[in-house]
Amino acid sequence: MEFLGEVVAWFANPETWSGRNGIPIRLWEHVSLAAAALAVGTLIALPLGMLIGHTGRGALAVVSIANIGRAIPSLGWFGIVFVPALNLGLGLGFWPSVIALVPLAVPPIVTNTYTGLREVDRDLVEAARGMGMREWQILRRLEIPVALPVILAGIRTSAVQVVATATLAAVIAGGTLGQLILVGINIGDEVQVFGAALLVALLAIVTELSFAAIQRAATSPGLRDRGSAAELSV
Repeated sequence: MEFLGEVVAWFANPETWSGRNGIPIRLWEHVSLAAAALAVGTLIALPLGMLIGHTGRGALAVVSIANIGRAIPSLGWFGIVFVPALNLGLGLGFWPSVIALVPLAVPPIVTNTYTGLREVDRDLVEAARGMGMREWQILRRLEIPVALPVILAGIRTSAVQVVATATLAAVIAGGTLGQLILVGINIGDEVQVFGAALLVALLAIVTELSFAAIQRAATSPGLRDRGSAAELSV
């Protein structure tokens, strides 16, 4: 109970919320980094997933390459990106951190987009072709609407993973809520370490709930079961 009281006191301390190392600044850095990485990852993964999902070509190669992001430890991606960045004189900072997070954002979106499109009833697709619809029309009017719950489930999973992993950017580049954890470790302040870790966990939960609400609002009632099933497979 004493420790929890110290945690509450840490959150109530005005110094915790002010200055360069205050919670608002670090939270903004964390959210900005995660949002940028998710946006870039989505721009890469959605077209790839739609291409292989619609055509059925190159699926094994694309999904396998994308899933390398899951095989390599999260911190390893920061090392892979930051070493060349330093050698090229780009330094350490926001965009190298974004690039390091993108390989973690891509796999769930690619996989779910591909899976969602391939699960669309092939008879419906062939019927659409028989009606004279072009391939891009089939994709836009039939496959994407039906696959939307699965696609959104992939983006939701990706968002939570990126938000949680963005904490590691502090180890090399500094910033984010991870910086509060590192400072706490360096000065031996267990209360700050716990408080900052709690903030990361709460941010991940808020992200999960927010994307779940978006997914539910954007999906027609008849298709929601597909999104729920997709979450179990990611």
